[in-house]
Amino acid sequence: MTDEGKQKQMTQEFPWPPRAGESGELVRKRLDDVRSSGGTRESVTVDWNGQPLHCEVIEYPIESLYYNPGTHRIRAQRSHRPARDEALDRDPWDGESQRYLQFLLQADPADPDRRDPDFDKLKESLQQFGQNDPGLITHHGILVNGNTRTVALRELGQQTMRVGVLPESFTWADINSVELSLQLRRDHRRDYSYINRLLAMEEQASLGRTPEAIAKDFRIRVSTYQQERWILGTIRELIGRSKSGGGAGLRLVDFEDHQEKLKELHRAYEKLASVEPDSADVLRELRMTAIILGFAKTDVRHIDESFRDRYLSRTIPAELSEPAAEQEAVTVPGLSGVTLPGPSSAVSAARAINDKVLRAKAAVGAGGSLVPEQERREAQEVFEGVKEAFDKAIDAAGRDARLKKRKQMAPARLADACADIDQTVVELVQARASRSLDEEAFDEAVLKLRESLRKLAQQAGRGTGTPGDGVAWLIEAVALEAS
Repeated sequence: MTDEGKQKQMTQEFPWPPRAGESGELVRKRLDDVRSSGGTRESVTVDWNGQPLHCEVIEYPIESLYYNPGTHRIRAQRSHRPARDEALDRDPWDGESQRYLQFLLQADPADPDRRDPDFDKLKESLQQFGQNDPGLITHHGILVNGNTRTVALRELGQQTMRVGVLPESFTWADINSVELSLQLRRDHRRDYSYINRLLAMEEQASLGRTPEAIAKDFRIRVSTYQQERWILGTIRELIGRSKSGGGAGLRLVDFEDHQEKLKELHRAYEKLASVEPDSADVLRELRMTAIILGFAKTDVRHIDESFRDRYLSRTIPAELSEPAAEQEAVTVPGLSGVTLPGPSSAVSAARAINDKVLRAKAAVGAGGSLVPEQERREAQEVFEGVKEAFDKAIDAAGRDARLKKRKQMAPARLADACADIDQTVVELVQARASRSLDEEAFDEAVLKLRESLRKLAQQAGRGTGTPGDGVAWLIEAVALEAS
């Protein structure tokens, strides 16, 4: 499905299931049984439009429940199998579509081909302690909360599930709102994956809600919300660029494991963009390339705006780093004679490398029916070639960073010592004013300071050439004290 299709899916209203009438009758009968039984009636409270909504709980046959095709929990993962995703859009209640949803609900969000260990922990808990909290369904038997638990209970062979029932008048917009409010409560059992949280925020923005309101719901600062929107926008842009000629492309799920790296990139980008916009774009392209190549967070940190010129240009083969000519200025539509400069040659060069990696990654990860085997082998060679070049360049940048840190360590330590002495002056004045100073202990500490300064002067004087004013003063002061 295209990115545009995914955008539409955010507010898509699926048709009700074909057996919605039968489900409704069964729900009403079970509700009547609960109300007429005279026993203790259980309810589950949910937030709806800022107000508490109390939903009565019933026992409902698990085989009659439908997984929710619009759940935020697996929205990013649906694109894992494009053909099955398209079939799910056509008929979400078909047996094959429901089996695909069941498969995704127990899968690892970052790699849906693997089973999620958290799902097995949930299943083990249900087996040992049973179902503590009720799920939530519509009158049509669609799960609004408890999709994953239903998968686990089915695997355990359970026949029924306790579920609260939403009002019969609820629309898809109401369902999505309730599901999101339940997920954002602090007592949820299994979090949405990172990308699905970003998509949920995007959905709320598409409904016209303000950043302040969305940030409050997600319990984050507005600045964090803006950061998350920037990250999702960047991801969508890269997915679009990964599709060479409209073929195979990257998926949202391919970015699941990179949350911290993406957040660090945003912070570094924003800081640099305020003073050097072109340098910030170069940084973004190079770091995103390293992220797609799979480098660790500590490696990605070594990449700055000068990384390509200082390190990568020495390690990357010429065929993988074709020089990019500076692009022409762009004419602004509707404003005669007004133009904007195109990307600089540095930005274009960094973008060209990133595009190669994006397309290679997409081709390598695509199925054989989408990309011919020869093309996949060539893409694998490109990917490995660029990764080897980045590996060598990052190693060189890391060595320089460690050397720079060692060079700056002694001055930094001395600066910290100066700050401690300044604070000592303040505390000395306060102690004497309150007559609480331990004179003997203070005198012993000053003698230790004298000995430390002697050692420092001895080592500082071993440098070659004429010492600077500071070192010269230190040597002279210690020599004068010794005489």
